[in-house]
Amino acid sequence: MKRIALALALTLCAPASWAAEKLSLNEISRYLNGITTATTSFTQINDDGSLSTGKLYIHRPGRMRFEYDGKAGGTVIAGAGAVVIKDPKSNQPPETYPLKRTPLSIILARQVNLGRANMVVGHGFDGTSTVVRAQDPDNPEHGSIELMFTSNPVELRKWVLHDSSGSQTTVVLGPLETGQKLPSRLFSTSP
Repeated sequence: MKRIALALALTLCAPASWAAEKLSLNEISRYLNGITTATTSFTQINDDGSLSTGKLYIHRPGRMRFEYDGKAGGTVIAGAGAVVIKDPKSNQPPETYPLKRTPLSIILARQVNLGRANMVVGHGFDGTSTVVRAQDPDNPEHGSIELMFTSNPVELRKWVLHDSSGSQTTVVLGPLETGQKLPSRLFSTSP
């Protein structure tokens, strides 16, 4: 009887993660569409296991900026339909890719609709977070993005980019600060 009482007491004192629920695709789409601007810190876990940190700026639709910490940190900028990777340690010019060929285009779209046919290839709940894996249904070869959301309030906490070569990059987000004015120069892809 003491064990039952102790287990009940521990359950009642534990954080209310048991009260969390799986978010619907409509709730997640509505949340993403409600973000116009956001800033946060991030930690990136690269495919080789190395870590990077920095600041992330989002200006939906279509714009995002990763500023990596350190003197030789570099930037990754999504804007004007392109993703530009600027690495100050490299003697090469910045690398440029079409945004629509990356899984980031899914969350930066003008209108996010995760209910679109064949976009979501996974939708689960791990007991505390809702995890959605999405891809461009017209171009699944461009990779996918796995998004993790907490509920109450709904917040994007992490994503994992799976690229076409099979590598993955994880980005863990700090608390999102939304609604602030962000200068357009942050998202300029010009050299």
